[in-house]
Amino acid sequence: MSNKKIALITGATRGIGLAIAKDMAKNDYVVLGTGTSEKSVNSLKEEFENHNIDGKAYMLDIKSQESVNNLFDNISADYSNTPDVLVNNAGITNDNLFIRMDDNQWLDTIETNINSLYRVSKIFVKPMIKKRKGRIICISSVVASTGNAGQTNYVTTKSGMIGFCKSLAKEVATRGITVNCVSPGFIETDMTNKLNDSQKEQISNNIPMTSMGNPDDIAFAVSFLASDKASYITGETLNVNGGLFMQ
Repeated sequence: MSNKKIALITGATRGIGLAIAKDMAKNDYVVLGTGTSEKSVNSLKEEFENHNIDGKAYMLDIKSQESVNNLFDNISADYSNTPDVLVNNAGITNDNLFIRMDDNQWLDTIETNINSLYRVSKIFVKPMIKKRKGRIICISSVVASTGNAGQTNYVTTKSGMIGFCKSLAKEVATRGITVNCVSPGFIETDMTNKLNDSQKEQISNNIPMTSMGNPDDIAFAVSFLASDKASYITGETLNVNGGLFMQ
């Protein structure tokens, strides 16, 4: 059995999640990643094989307690252990002006981004408490601090995530567990690739460093918070946004 630490990243099949998975592997972790469909899980398996990553891809519906329970059981069976690092990255956007937002847009975003945070963190923090060590890192967003028109549902969840991390950090600090957020600004992903050149230029002009970041910028921050070098940092939000928001 490997003596490597285990890192679990939800929503690891593309973008920021995939970048985190790759960087954690470079830092000698066994990397476990989740996807929402058979296609995305198979894609992640191929990524792991192509980059010789020690790890495994799992199917996970973060809105289902049964699916979360199955993930926990499968990891425990496959590795006779549980993750030392949990990265809560999976989430959705479902944008609309508040006055036009329907109940499903609101409730589905809350269910996916916040209630799942409760489900996944609760089941995996318990063995961390028993081992008296662990890292929980949640991927929030710059809009949690700035607000954003058309995203009241999403901003609510990302702001709530920061409060969640601060409160949980206080509860588990004596057990050697740190709980932190990484808050990305505008990052070059599939979502931003849908923007036209004019929109990208307008965004970049509002960023002091004059460009959007890339997923590796977020991955590096996560790897730092997961490392022993960050053992005295907890309840914090690390902003990675090129100066767009300065706290």
